[in-house]
Amino acid sequence: MKTTLRTLALLTGLALASQASAQCYADFKAKQDNPLRLQYGIIELPDSACGSREAAARYAGPVITRSGWTLLQIESIFGASEFQSRSAHAGVIHRRQ
Repeated sequence: MKTTLRTLALLTGLALASQASAQCYADFKAKQDNPLRLQYGIIELPDSACGSREAAARYAGPVITRSGWTLLQIESIFGASEFQSRSAHAGVIHRRQ
């Protein structure tokens, strides 16, 4: 399972690499069904999605869905200075940049 999730994270990272680099991030909660799995993750946001949780959710929802997860909520939006400390709590699976 870990190998599959790491591969999923790699593919997501590659898909996002072509997009403009942002200096803001959002941490989120997501789920998978059958069996139920819950995850905490971080996603890098484009400038257009940095203004509110709603804007971040509109951007992050489809990205997370393509990975087989369902976005439950955006916890917060933060800058690059907080990325290292917060990413320590997010599994490798869900650090999307």
